[in-house]
Amino acid sequence: MKVLAAMSGGVDSAVAAARAVEAGHEVVGVHLALSRNSGTLRTGSRGCCTIEDSMDAQRAANVLGIPFYVWDFSERFKTDVVDDFIAEYQAGRTPNPCMRCNERIKFAALLEKALALGFDAVCTGHYASLLTDADGNLELHRSDELAKDQSYVLGVLTADQLKHSMFPLGATASKDLIRAEADARGLAVANKPDSYDICFIPEGDTQDWLAEKAGKAEGEIVDRSGAVLGHHEGAHGFTVGQRKGLSIGRPAADGRPRYVLEIRPKTNTVVVGPQAALAINEMVGNKFTWCGVAPSNVDEWMPVHVQVRAHGDAIEAEFRIHESQMQIRVHEPILGVAPGQTAVVYQGTRVLGQTTIDRTVSAIPVDAE
Repeated sequence: MKVLAAMSGGVDSAVAAARAVEAGHEVVGVHLALSRNSGTLRTGSRGCCTIEDSMDAQRAANVLGIPFYVWDFSERFKTDVVDDFIAEYQAGRTPNPCMRCNERIKFAALLEKALALGFDAVCTGHYASLLTDADGNLELHRSDELAKDQSYVLGVLTADQLKHSMFPLGATASKDLIRAEADARGLAVANKPDSYDICFIPEGDTQDWLAEKAGKAEGEIVDRSGAVLGHHEGAHGFTVGQRKGLSIGRPAADGRPRYVLEIRPKTNTVVVGPQAALAINEMVGNKFTWCGVAPSNVDEWMPVHVQVRAHGDAIEAEFRIHESQMQIRVHEPILGVAPGQTAVVYQGTRVLGQTTIDRTVSAIPVDAE
């Protein structure tokens, strides 16, 4: 097969490309230039897609003996990921930019271009596994390396996209083995630290970055009864579950800390309350996709597990499709789930599908505070 290996400049994508070469595929490496400031330098393990990452990817491709290119996707990335991130926060939601990047850049824009150029598949260094069911349909499953499993951020992939995807690291037992393999292959990225934080906010201060991009707009901080407790300079600077930085002058009656419970963008209001009020027992998404073949009888409640954060636990739940919405009910209340987050539904290790959460149902009524 002709395989396009997406090479970020990290150890995972380099080893994934190496395994694709070793499997006998005709491999071409490509690094995606996503930053509009191509001269950005990496700071420790913060950020990614920098000029240094591009150079690391080039060196890895040279060792593997494969052609290598840099494709400029910065305009598409700004529109589909960065601008979307800002707009979601302004709408009072908590987006996941990695989900949007996988959905709209790596497995939409990149895959579309790859297929147009005659490639059969895109190969990445994600920790996830592709398995085939009894009828020959592809399924996305968790990686054997559960500590590094990245099936959550791949939950946005469709059945057609799975047909043109390769995840060579899925069956690897640990990240240490990947680093050891990279070293044995002579790849200089063997000991390169993993990147973390949001790649386009390398300083890691999301609130300051949003304030700069979205500006300031004074509003009220209220409790669930509507009593004004303080003021803020922009609701987009808050996230559900936040405790620090609320700047509320007087303590709660019970002396316990308050948390952000809700953000109301239309009135630029931030609602706060006790931690217990963060507990939700139901979430609903208007837009959802299936990762592979859709399960049958989805109009009836089906036992599943649901994961709402990339590094969170999968918890017992049930779901159904009702009135064109995905409804998910968890068995035990969970804290701090916000509209804009992605809920990925699993059946065993298989990813069934995902939805962007539009609303949640609190397990604690207002009068119970």
